[in-house]
Amino acid sequence: MTKQDYIKHWINTAEKDWEVARFLFEGNKCTYALFLAHLTLEKLAKALWVKNSVSNDPPKIHNIASILKQANIDISEEQRIFFLQMNDFHLEGRYPDYRDILYKNYDKPKTEKILDNVLIHKQWLLNKLQ
Repeated sequence: MTKQDYIKHWINTAEKDWEVARFLFEGNKCTYALFLAHLTLEKLAKALWVKNSVSNDPPKIHNIASILKQANIDISEEQRIFFLQMNDFHLEGRYPDYRDILYKNYDKPKTEKILDNVLIHKQWLLNKLQ
């Protein structure tokens, strides 16, 4: 596979995750929607990492801000804070005890606000891939 093939892979799987995140949100499955939203941003960050690196194998980490830093992508403090918030959904979405906390703290209106912000950052990352 070429470098461009690897980048396309990350973009395509991110788009699929985003579709599922929106579907889950519409079904009022907020915790799972936030988990998939995190994966969307993580995979786009990994596409940027591949684009800006000699290697085609991004780090096997899930911290979006760290991946972007390693990819030499400058982010604002506001973006850094948002990506750190999104990192919580990756970990918490996987463990039942944390998931229960999310069920209580992230209702549909709160989740919608976060997903709107994910969409903004998703487009920003896609623009960086051009």
